[in-house]
Amino acid sequence: MDYVRSPEWPVTPPGGLVANGAPGRYATPSGPATGRAALPSPEPPTDRAVLPVPGAPPPYRSAATAAPGTGRSGPPPIPVKIVVAGGFGVGKTTTVGAISEIVPLTTEAEMTSAGIGVDDPGIGSDKTTTTVAMDFGCVTIDRSLKLYLFGTPGQARFGFMWDDLARGALGALVVVDSGRLDDCYPAIDYFERAGLPFVVGVNAFNGRLEHDLDSIRWALAIGDQVPLVQFDARDRLSVRDALLVVLDRALDRATRDTRA
Repeated sequence: MDYVRSPEWPVTPPGGLVANGAPGRYATPSGPATGRAALPSPEPPTDRAVLPVPGAPPPYRSAATAAPGTGRSGPPPIPVKIVVAGGFGVGKTTTVGAISEIVPLTTEAEMTSAGIGVDDPGIGSDKTTTTVAMDFGCVTIDRSLKLYLFGTPGQARFGFMWDDLARGALGALVVVDSGRLDDCYPAIDYFERAGLPFVVGVNAFNGRLEHDLDSIRWALAIGDQVPLVQFDARDRLSVRDALLVVLDRALDRATRDTRA
């Protein structure tokens, strides 16, 4: 039924069209004109080229007919979750923000006097905010791979967030401040216990390190199988290179697990 008839409406004669039905409203009348303006018939095609209208959008093309290299064809990129972890004030939020192709999601809160003696940003630091939940950003590596970055909070009292943020991750980048190595021990211990592939990235504050990489590896007591790299959390290309090491480390682990 495509209509509703009221008792006040006249009864439809046999073989006639219902006034409120779809045939009556939309069917093309076969009799004489009813007063409606007839639509003009399309003009026959000509051999003249049709010039595009300036400012008009390009014609729509489906993904199946899109030209190669336009980004509209092929499967979507594979999502890969990467955790950016480390101690308080080592540059995790800066790392995510430097590489993210979207405006990063941050949960920064102002540091107050209640955190004096609890949250130590380091000597000479001008840090005034702290992450209280997580940071989030994403970056497309190529047409087949897209990284989703989850930054962890650095304070021990927010440690309950780490299990949720690390769930389903392919690998982790542990950011380290060479001047405060003690702050990164909990992060390294966490990923060693979790069995998640990780890379230690030493953030070069002011473009220099307090110790060389060999001394840092010895102080952190990490084996040669754990990559140790120097990078600048403020530089996009430097962060990219560190994340590529994480991907290489995770791929190597996955390959060895498959062979086993």
